[in-house]
Amino acid sequence: MNLQKLFEMQDALDKRIESEHSLAGIPLLRKKVLSLQVELGELANETRCFKFWSTKQPSSNDVILEEYVDCIHFILSIGLEKSFEDITLNVKHIDGELSEQFLDLYINISDFVICSSLDNYLNIFQNFLCLGENLGFSKEDIENAYLYKNNINHERQDNGY
Repeated sequence: MNLQKLFEMQDALDKRIESEHSLAGIPLLRKKVLSLQVELGELANETRCFKFWSTKQPSSNDVILEEYVDCIHFILSIGLEKSFEDITLNVKHIDGELSEQFLDLYINISDFVICSSLDNYLNIFQNFLCLGENLGFSKEDIENAYLYKNNINHERQDNGY
């Protein structure tokens, strides 16, 4: 996965949104963190990993991947906000139940809210990529889905989303 390319694309989208919505100079970090938490919940909902009371199957992989890359957009945007875009990720495979991974990510995000350090940011990103691996997504799947959704996000800005 070409992280530099993804950061550059996210930066262009963020700058466009900030310009077109008159957000220059307005602190957005906490809103982006909350957006990530909401998107993470939407992702968990599509996987249905926590719905022990239901026999309904998870959404299709395409739907889950789209929700997954919505989270990636905010992870990248948070990194840009903190100037953490020049990073190296060391993703360690973690076997575990998906609901545990989601809970761990919420803890990682909370840790970042308390202390917005590079280490806490890397924990979010690395654990999120591990979740993607456990969801069955390759790095290529994630990058291609990000590129596709980034284009949609630009189209949405074109249409007053």
